[in-house]
Amino acid sequence: MKTIPVRQIKANHKAPNFSDSFNIRNISDMLAGTNMVQPLHRHDFFFMLVLKKAKGHHEIDFTPYKPGDNTIFFLRPGQVHQLTLKAGSTGYLMEFTKDFYYPHDKLSAQLLRKAASMNYYKPDATLVKKFDTVLTHIFQEYTGKQQMHQEAIKASLSIFFIELVRLHKQNAEHTNSLYTQERLSALLALLETHIATHKQVSDYAHLLNLSPWQLNAITKATLGKTCSHLINEQIILESKRYLLATANQVSQIAYHLGYEDVSYFIRFFKKHTGYSPEAFRNNCK
Repeated sequence: MKTIPVRQIKANHKAPNFSDSFNIRNISDMLAGTNMVQPLHRHDFFFMLVLKKAKGHHEIDFTPYKPGDNTIFFLRPGQVHQLTLKAGSTGYLMEFTKDFYYPHDKLSAQLLRKAASMNYYKPDATLVKKFDTVLTHIFQEYTGKQQMHQEAIKASLSIFFIELVRLHKQNAEHTNSLYTQERLSALLALLETHIATHKQVSDYAHLLNLSPWQLNAITKATLGKTCSHLINEQIILESKRYLLATANQVSQIAYHLGYEDVSYFIRFFKKHTGYSPEAFRNNCK
């Protein structure tokens, strides 16, 4: 079965690399006066695009975004996206694996998960200056490779993530508690990794040490949707990823998503999209 192209971190050979676990590049240098066009693909690492000035198009899991001045895009491993950046765009592109940023520290892992729970950020002018200072420092540490440069980069990343979480919290509804937001973030991460094998609310409730009733209460309070609705959305999202990014037969995609009955999968997809899988693929070409 053909899979969606998965990219790995490519070390910048003009600067030291950290065993291909972290990379930061100046976008202006990357573009070198030309447009950058990346077709549909996914990564096995975290991908962060911090733009000072930008024009182009960015689509993340089939949701379109417009790269603009002072915008931030944060992608989790496994998400599908395609990107066009016009010549003249400026900022930084950071890539790092989940094992680079304090992999054995629970609090740091929670911080990263919260920061990466949103794909798009629009900071204000004050925060833009703070981000620019942090990123400039990270870039200097990466290229200079002085003593304890990795530790300095990780510390700066923590500052960056903390500011993103604060920004997320400011944008969140005040009625949602921190605990509720944390459980929702954990659920969304589980949906990304277990959707092919876990399709029942009780499955995710068990993984989160919650009752199905508690889990539904959390999703309704934060997103206005039941957990079952979110599960179905994730199944459809993963189906669309494979329909548009590969030439796999519908039967192969159904099997990949855990469906042995292809006709049931086709009915499920049509019920939630209004199209058969093949019709959806043909209409989106």
